[in-house]
Amino acid sequence: MTVSLAGNPVTCDLPPLPVLGRDVTVPLVTGGEVTYAALDYAASAPALQRVWDDVAAYAPYYGSVHRGAGYLSQLSTELFEQSRATVAGFLGCRPTDEVVFTRSTTDSLNLLAAALPEGTQVFVFETEHHAALLPWQRAKGARVTCLAAPRTPEQAVAALDVALHGAPKGPKLVCVTGASNVTGELWPVRELAAAAHRHGARIVLDAAQLVPHRAVDIGELDVDWVAFSGHKLYAPFGAGVLAGRPDWLREAEPYLAGGGATRTVVRRADGEVEAEWQESAAARHEAGSPNVIGAYAIASACKALTEAGLDRLGEHEAQLLTLLRDGLAEIPQVRVLSLFGADADRVGVLSFVVSGWNSSHLAAALSAEHGIGVRDGLFCAHPLVKHLLGGRPEDPGACGSPENLSFNAVRISFGAGTPPEHVTRFVAALATLVREGASWTYHTRNGRCVPAPSA
Repeated sequence: MTVSLAGNPVTCDLPPLPVLGRDVTVPLVTGGEVTYAALDYAASAPALQRVWDDVAAYAPYYGSVHRGAGYLSQLSTELFEQSRATVAGFLGCRPTDEVVFTRSTTDSLNLLAAALPEGTQVFVFETEHHAALLPWQRAKGARVTCLAAPRTPEQAVAALDVALHGAPKGPKLVCVTGASNVTGELWPVRELAAAAHRHGARIVLDAAQLVPHRAVDIGELDVDWVAFSGHKLYAPFGAGVLAGRPDWLREAEPYLAGGGATRTVVRRADGEVEAEWQESAAARHEAGSPNVIGAYAIASACKALTEAGLDRLGEHEAQLLTLLRDGLAEIPQVRVLSLFGADADRVGVLSFVVSGWNSSHLAAALSAEHGIGVRDGLFCAHPLVKHLLGGRPEDPGACGSPENLSFNAVRISFGAGTPPEHVTRFVAALATLVREGASWTYHTRNGRCVPAPSA
């Protein structure tokens, strides 16, 4: 397919993967309906048709896991454990690594935080998503060092090296993103892992924005853990993954106390209840009835992306990025946010501000008048967005706050299911709004900028 933007043809010859919602129409405040352009993949990607079909085929056979002798229970247990093996293969897990199913990336990193040895020193850049920035503050006895935003990948590695060199002896952990949820820029994970290991530290990779776009191999990157969410990976059923070294997880108290996490439970003569916990990291931290469908959906997505070819899908996204960036370059009022510079490698995530526009107002107009879904606000990465917009760390801000013109932005994100016409529609709609203004009146309701009722 060849699309044209201001007379410049861009070839997009790789068709998107089938996703749910690709034919959904939405109403416009100006009248009529239009096919919805979903450009908020970084928040939640639509379900792959393959994932939906696989889940639908399994649903009649759904049963309890690890607890039943019946056929459906046995089948569900086998499916659940096969899903674990599929995810391990997708991530290139080492023979000794374990895969723990969680609720999300946030849950995975909170689980790891709860398993830290007491007194662990944690090193994290201020540029992280809140899911990777905040859990360590709650870890028992942990000491957290928040590193300033680097301006180049090399500066990030050097800053971490200096911080670790000056750290006292004891357990240490580095937490870093693979791809920024604000700028889409790739971080030097392998180099950061090497720096961490030189100083006896471990490293966990927040891969929430990386695994939907690029191959992630734990062994090749030499990270100790990887965390990600199914709903970013075209599997929206409330499950996530923490994969990697089992030792800290095996030595920690169970994340949740309950059935499945225990080997034996006895009531002692003095009336106290005593539990002996499971030894494997997965069993120890997956108490209760697990989200079988969520785990199976993640495994299905892993298979679908592997069969489609992540390199091929990366080419598709690169073509869309070229289309987007060329279009934005023709609108002088647009400023694209970047930490590492315009030439930095990135996935299909890009944030920007428009001179004279409140970002919440702009996002509302794109939706209400053009049927295009994007994200606005601070993207649960407040320190990073404030830094990129020239604010001070102490400056206030709130996600989606239309009153805060200085410290919010618009984010467009896409992936394997995005057709090129959605990107061209977005650029054309943005150009129209910047040139002509909104055609509808908007006001603030419950902290959001929304269309005002018609007269």
